[in-house]
Amino acid sequence: MQEPPVIVALDYPAAAPALELVDRLEPGSCRLKVGKELFTRCGPDLVGQLVERGFEVFLDLKFHDIPNTVARACAAAAELGVWMVNVHASGGRRMLEAAREALESAPHRPLLVAVTVLTSLSEAELHEIGFAGTPADNVKRLAALADESGLDGVVCSPREVAMLREARRPDFRLVTPGIRPAGADRGDQTRVMTPAEALAAGASDLVIGRPITAAPDPMAALAAIEAEIAAVR
Repeated sequence: MQEPPVIVALDYPAAAPALELVDRLEPGSCRLKVGKELFTRCGPDLVGQLVERGFEVFLDLKFHDIPNTVARACAAAAELGVWMVNVHASGGRRMLEAAREALESAPHRPLLVAVTVLTSLSEAELHEIGFAGTPADNVKRLAALADESGLDGVVCSPREVAMLREARRPDFRLVTPGIRPAGADRGDQTRVMTPAEALAAGASDLVIGRPITAAPDPMAALAAIEAEIAAVR
């Protein structure tokens, strides 16, 4: 059975509206992403509820700290039964390797991916914080570091997917936010693609939030995205 490529980002400020949407979704048709706001408000209990309902959960907390702290955080995430967890690649090799090693003994090891360059950052903003080169230069360098450190993949802009798919091993996972269906508002993302374009470029997973969660009819929006994907698969 083919894995569902859509990860629905639960961009909600509370558990009730998130669960209202989840109640209308089928676990086999998509995965779910819990990010910083929802996790901070609702904590591990909500993650547990989603896992109990049969959903694979991407815990998107982007850990970035000293190696030991990140390793312990990743181990705690594994105990929640999540499907995927992420860290910042810019935390460095020792941090990445510590995170990977912490998950190796987990009974149900989640996938571990690294954030390269946030899709909201422009080239000027990267230079302002001290990163030389283009966003693509930095994504390529950080993805290589993540791969060398034994991680399962990276989070990257869909604009860098084709480059990474060519440069990295075939099973290296490319998780892509910045996905906007044709005609949708860009929001605060600067490097975006449609679902069909991202999959054609080689993306593994498509993180889609507001085009679904902020739509007048979220289920209709998800169905339209699924139809767009089916047309190219």
